[in-house]
Amino acid sequence: MKTFLKARWENIVMINYEVDDAVLQPYLPYDVELDTHNNKSFVSLVGFRFLDSKLFGLPIPYFGSFDEVNLRFYVKRKDNDEVKRGVVFISEVVPFKIVSFMANWLYKEHYSYSKMKHECEIKEGAKHLAYHWQKNNHDFHIKAKFDNAAKDIESNSLEEFIYEHYYGFTKINNSETWEYKVNHPRWFTNEMVDYDIRCDFEKMYGNDFAFLNNQKPFSVYNAVGSEVSIDWKINKIAIAK
Repeated sequence: MKTFLKARWENIVMINYEVDDAVLQPYLPYDVELDTHNNKSFVSLVGFRFLDSKLFGLPIPYFGSFDEVNLRFYVKRKDNDEVKRGVVFISEVVPFKIVSFMANWLYKEHYSYSKMKHECEIKEGAKHLAYHWQKNNHDFHIKAKFDNAAKDIESNSLEEFIYEHYYGFTKINNSETWEYKVNHPRWFTNEMVDYDIRCDFEKMYGNDFAFLNNQKPFSVYNAVGSEVSIDWKINKIAIAK
């Protein structure tokens, strides 16, 4: 399988909210169903560093490292005897317009541009992370403090469920889905100590997610991260004509 993109993802902060299945149904791609943990569905507000990107092995000058903030939910697709567990993105925000354009063009994703910045400070055994972005002149942020000691993900935990999804699914229309594969090792994580979130979900993601403004996160996680790769081949799934 030819590799389209290689990069390093670091300090992946996941703010996880329980949601009713009905909220997510309109966003489900064709031939894909919701994936749940203990019969609960989740969306995650995610901030992370996307570093040292290479396309087909070639470094990307200037635009190869950046922050990203996205909102995603969890799905699965049965492909013969295999169950492919993946995510669907509601929105992805990056600080470069060219990155947004290329991702939307090549993978039909939902990227947009925003001014962004990040902070990472490690002191006294604690990791302090922050991701800042804007929407219509409103300033938003994810801030969190974690114990800097790396730990294994516990099997069958919600943390494992949140991080162990390796496919991306994009809804092209009601009868076509694009599927792609993301490859990375099982990640180490850090224990959450404290967090602060400023995000108007209605302004960022529309009326469907406005209720999250008044909902406390179900959990907050941080993965250390690793090298990742994305396969070049896109599997196009459509109703047979």
